[in-house]
Amino acid sequence: MKVLLTNDDGIEAPGLRALREAVGGLVEPIVMAPASAASGCSHQTTTDRPFRVARRSDGSFSVEGTPADCVRVALHRFAPGIECVLAGINNGGNLGIDVYHSGTVAAVREAAIHGLRGIAISQYHARPLTSDDWPRTVEWTRPVLADLLTRPWTPGAFWNVNLPNPDSVRGTPQVVYCPLEPAPLPLSFKEEQDLFVYDGSYSQRKRGRGTDVEVCFGGSIAVTQITVMEASR
Repeated sequence: MKVLLTNDDGIEAPGLRALREAVGGLVEPIVMAPASAASGCSHQTTTDRPFRVARRSDGSFSVEGTPADCVRVALHRFAPGIECVLAGINNGGNLGIDVYHSGTVAAVREAAIHGLRGIAISQYHARPLTSDDWPRTVEWTRPVLADLLTRPWTPGAFWNVNLPNPDSVRGTPQVVYCPLEPAPLPLSFKEEQDLFVYDGSYSQRKRGRGTDVEVCFGGSIAVTQITVMEASR
């Protein structure tokens, strides 16, 4: 399977290197990612200015744009035969309503819009990840991808995968298929003169029973299928 790998943390992100390692031998990867971090950009696309796509020495492509731009330009010019888009591995969770502002998730949503398979992978953590954490992330990710890539595919849908906090798990976490948590994130801001700084606590968000937030915070791998639109008849 010819697969596009992208992310929203940027072409140099350790999570993207981890994703390349996780899919080794499973697919034929083409790597195209934003030149710099584009986290939280949602489904933004660049239509009002030119942007550069540069081929790097390792064969990957750096894009002066967003994750959705990466998918679009890949389909248009650099990888017209791709069958699937894998996005991540995001440095931080993309749970519940995060899927609406996540650039990682937007990349696979763009894939679904174009009739392709898509899987977004994110690594939730309660502290900054270290180089010692990423090997465990790769170990957990590989069998999940191997399974999802061979499952029957629903056109117009994609998968959102969230790996649990490495500090909360011993051994291999269980994989749980579950719905999104619909509750909003905590709204809390610091006010500094005329500036507002968001300081909501991600770990204190609501976690309804059986939802992806509860599953991931509880130490399991949360896998959710999200439908963008019904397939054309």
